[in-house]
Amino acid sequence: MQIDPRGPRFAAALTTLVLCAVLITSSGALLAAQTAVFALGAFAGLRYSPYGWLYGVAVRPRLSAPDELEDARPPRFAQGVGAVFGLVGTVGYLGGAHWLGMTATGLALAAAFLNAAFGYCLGCEMYVLIRRVRSA
Repeated sequence: MQIDPRGPRFAAALTTLVLCAVLITSSGALLAAQTAVFALGAFAGLRYSPYGWLYGVAVRPRLSAPDELEDARPPRFAQGVGAVFGLVGTVGYLGGAHWLGMTATGLALAAAFLNAAFGYCLGCEMYVLIRRVRSA
C-alpha cells in the first residue's frame, strides 16, 4: 500500500506534542493513550490511527497531491517500535519506576521529533536495515 508521506510526519508532530506533555506531567495514563495510538497505526494501519484519520479528514483535503507516494510498511513498523517504547514507558510510570517511564518516553520523543522536524524516520530506517540484513 502506498501512502502520502506527509501523513506520518503530521502524526509525528502530534506525537511530539503528546510525548512532551507526558514528560512534563509524568502521566502514565497519557502515555498509555499514545501507546494505543501507536498500536493502532502498527496493527490496523496508518489511516485507522487517530492521527492518520485526522490527517485524512482535516489536513489532506486542503493540500495538493503529494509529489510521490511511499510504502506504508516502514512507517507501520516505526509505529510498532513506538508502541514498544510506549509500553515500556507506561509500565515504568504506572509501576513506580519513573526513570524507566521518562527514559522510554524521551527516546520515543527524540524519534518523533526527528521525523516531525526533519522528515527522518528512525523506525523506517530500522525497517530498511532489517530487510537488508534478512535478504543478505
